[in-house]
Amino acid sequence: MSDPFSEVVTDRSDPRPISSHAAGGPRMLFFSGGSALDGLSRRLKDHTCNSIHLMTPFDSGGSSAVLRRVFDMPSLGDIRQRLLALSDGSDEPIKLLQSLLGHRLAVELPNSELRQQLQAMAAGADDRIAALTVSARSAVARHLTTVLELLPEDTDLRGASIGNLVLAGSYIGSGNDLDATLSDISRLLNVRGTVRAIVNDNLQLGVKLKNGQTVVGQHLITGKEHPAIDVPIDSVFLTDSPVGEADAVQAKLDPGKSDLIAAADLICFGPGSFFSSLVANVLPEGVGRAVAANPCPKVWIPNLGFDPEQLAMGFGETLQQLLTPLRRDHPAAAAKAMVSHVIVDSDWARSCTGEISGVLGGLDIQHLELPLVTDNSAPYYDDARLLDALLSLL
Repeated sequence: MSDPFSEVVTDRSDPRPISSHAAGGPRMLFFSGGSALDGLSRRLKDHTCNSIHLMTPFDSGGSSAVLRRVFDMPSLGDIRQRLLALSDGSDEPIKLLQSLLGHRLAVELPNSELRQQLQAMAAGADDRIAALTVSARSAVARHLTTVLELLPEDTDLRGASIGNLVLAGSYIGSGNDLDATLSDISRLLNVRGTVRAIVNDNLQLGVKLKNGQTVVGQHLITGKEHPAIDVPIDSVFLTDSPVGEADAVQAKLDPGKSDLIAAADLICFGPGSFFSSLVANVLPEGVGRAVAANPCPKVWIPNLGFDPEQLAMGFGETLQQLLTPLRRDHPAAAAKAMVSHVIVDSDWARSCTGEISGVLGGLDIQHLELPLVTDNSAPYYDDARLLDALLSLL
C-alpha cells in the first residue's frame, strides 16, 4: 500500500539525530526482552536520553540460572545486555567498563582457576579492573567481593558473565532492591535511558500447550537452549514454582513502572521471542490499565521469519494473544486503546495475502507498510529504518 511515511524511511540524506547528546528527546517506551532490540537501542541513544525499556526478568537458562538458584533473584542477563546497548561509550573509561561487563569467563578452565580470576578482579589486581576510573573500580570490586563471599565453592563459573556477577553483587548489597541496582549500574555505564524489569519478583515463565501440557522455564520454551516445543502454545503465565505443574500467580505492576508507562510519548511492543520476550511483559496486573490510560501511539511490530514460540499462529491469532492479557486487565477498553498502530515490512505484508487489513480493519487499528528490511539486515528488520518509522509517529 502507498503510505506517506515511506519517504521517512527511504530518505537518508539528513542522518542527523534529533537530540544528539542532549538531555532531552522523546520518551519512547519499549516492552521487550532478549537481544532483538539491542541494535535499535544502540541507535536510539543518539536520539534521546529518555527512552524507557521494560524488560522480562524470567530467563531460566545459562549463567543467569546459576545466579538465580544461588541467590533467589530475578534474571538479569537480558537486562545487562540492554544496559550495555544504551551505554554511552564515547568516553574511553566507559568503553573499558563496557568491555569488562560484557566479558565472560572461559568455559574450558576449572572452577578453582575461575574463582581465582574473580578474586583478583575483586582485589583490583586484574589489569581490566586497574584501568577503570576510581569510582568504577571501587564499585566493581565491591560487588564482586559481595558475590564471592556468598557464592558456594562448587558453583559452576564456566562461561559466567562478569556483568551478571556485578549486577548480582549490587542487588545483594542493595538489600535485593532491583530498581536501586539498575540505577546504580546505569550511572556507572552512563546509560542514556531508563531500564527496568517489568516486575522485581523472582518468578518463572510457564506456558500451557494446546494439548493440555504445561511447560515451566523460559529456557524450555524459546527453542534456543533446548529443542523447540512441537505443540502450539495456548497461553502463557507466571509462577513462583520452578518445575512441574506449577500454579499461576498474579504479579502486580508497581506504581513506579505505571508512572513510566503514563509518561511515555510512544509505546512500542517490539519484535523478539513472542511469548517469552513480549507477552510475558504485559501479564502483570496494571499493565493494561496503564497502557489504555495513555493516549500516545501504541505500536506493535510483528516478528519476521520463524519464531518457534509462534508455531501454527497466523497474524490474527498472534495479535489476539498480545491483546488478551492487556484487555483482561481492562475489559472495557477497545483493542485500539492497547494497540493503535501496527508497523509491518511491505514485502512481509504482501505474503500475508490481505489478512492484515482484514484483521486490523475490524479492530480500527491503523497499519503502516514500509520497506523495513534491507539486503544487509535480511531476514530481520533494518534498525535504522525501523527507528525512523517509530520516530515518524511522534
